[in-house]
Amino acid sequence: MPNSGTRAQSRSAYEAQDARIWVRVLGRYREPLQLRSALELLVTLVPFVALWALAWSSLSVSYSLAVALAVLNGGFLVRLFAIQHDCGHGSFFKSRTANDWMGRALGVLTLTPYAVWRRTHSVHHASSGNLDKRGMGDVLTLTVAEYRALSPLGRLRYRLYRHPLVLFGLGPSYLFLVQNRLPLGLTRSGWTYWASAMGTNLMLLLALGAVGYAGGASPLLLVFLPTTIVAASIGVWLFYVQHQFEETSWDSDPEWQLHDAALHGSSHYVLPGVLRWFTANIGVHHVHHLQSRVPFYRLPEILRDHPELNEAQRLTLGESLKTVRLQLWDNRSRRLVSFAEATSL
Repeated sequence: MPNSGTRAQSRSAYEAQDARIWVRVLGRYREPLQLRSALELLVTLVPFVALWALAWSSLSVSYSLAVALAVLNGGFLVRLFAIQHDCGHGSFFKSRTANDWMGRALGVLTLTPYAVWRRTHSVHHASSGNLDKRGMGDVLTLTVAEYRALSPLGRLRYRLYRHPLVLFGLGPSYLFLVQNRLPLGLTRSGWTYWASAMGTNLMLLLALGAVGYAGGASPLLLVFLPTTIVAASIGVWLFYVQHQFEETSWDSDPEWQLHDAALHGSSHYVLPGVLRWFTANIGVHHVHHLQSRVPFYRLPEILRDHPELNEAQRLTLGESLKTVRLQLWDNRSRRLVSFAEATSL
């Protein structure tokens, strides 16, 4: 693996210590508020079910209206995934049992086996920004040197993988509709992950079978699929911009440090208020990676109390669109670069 560069080596011990101090400070916000959690679930799940039913009933009036409502409902499905995400971190309810069962139930709606996702996501948190531990729960990112060492066919594959139409269009649909049906990466890790995947698949099959039996193919093709595909694409986009911005942080062992990578390698995605609500504040990702046990509804509280975190790694909606041209990590300049830029390095 190429050297991670002199900038990583010169990063002061104070910065790393500062990140660890933040972890302790943010620990004060870890306590979930039971009534608030129940309310957040209620105001997300009820509109989701209502819009699903409304879109289904609209099929008799207008297919276009039904699809439009399904697309809108994709936003509520994103928020349900965010709640499932908090359950996986044990931050939504005080009870681990309540978190796990809610996560499993929501996993049927989000097409995401809970135990499988929780495991791969924990790997992501434990290795984010580590060049020597890529491959599970992240967006594949090669260094400039690694890309240059590929065969022409290998370069073509990577370019196709990183193309926006694949990364945010075909890829999310494949991930949630196909890949999630098996515990890929964990097939030899025990029965728990198989039970999670197969249990989710069974419940999903029963639910979709009932919809198909009652309404035929139309609600499946014009309500279920648009809602799922829109939510999947939004989810992958959010995950992408949270770590794929120009001045993110990647290091090789032993320079890599967990809390330092969390603070400097995750963005603060500054979204308009409505989008912050639908994405459950997941844009405050640098704080989330520093202290993943903080419930999503308490993240704005942290930014209010600690303005320095509010100013760190800010990425606006407009700026985030430019990140799609960044595909390779350059160890020398310590930033993500485009394929075009890589040719001149």
